[in-house]
Amino acid sequence: MNMSATRSQHTASVLSDGTVLVTGGQNGSVSLNTAEWYDPSTGTWATTGNMKAARCCHTASVLSNGKVLVTGGAHNDVPLNSVELYDPLTGNWTTIGNMSVARSQHTASVLSNGTVLVTGGQNGSVTVDSAELYDPSAGNWSTAGYMKAARYCHTASILANRTVFLTGGQNSAALNSAELY
Repeated sequence: MNMSATRSQHTASVLSDGTVLVTGGQNGSVSLNTAEWYDPSTGTWATTGNMKAARCCHTASVLSNGKVLVTGGAHNDVPLNSVELYDPLTGNWTTIGNMSVARSQHTASVLSNGTVLVTGGQNGSVTVDSAELYDPSAGNWSTAGYMKAARYCHTASILANRTVFLTGGQNSAALNSAELY
């Protein structure tokens, strides 16, 4: 039960029907725009529509409407601010409004109100300290302030009190700091 493409630095998202959508990544030094899904009930893989942009080190977030929001990443080491939306019912990708900052190796968290919080990342050699929110109902992005520490390769966990707990990551060195949004 192998994927159709060799890939690393990709995403895998469990969809509402229990299948798993795998997007992008890298095959060697080549960024991929391909996507495929795995059906655990049959143990089979199938390809689906290709993303508009090849990307690795991106995020993929399943929204409350079942669509998948793919943000940023990098193509051939160039950070992206582009955003795409995948519709599992049609297998099609739609390009939507760009983030204000190109970023890879960032986090994306779906909040209880349905918005998506994107934090940190890397923009080339610059570590990003900004955060922004995507509102799926309005289809737009807004700024969400700045983190206390610029970071990439960090984690973001949604706590029971609905705050987002950002931990560790990298800047000029590995970080042991944490902060709440």
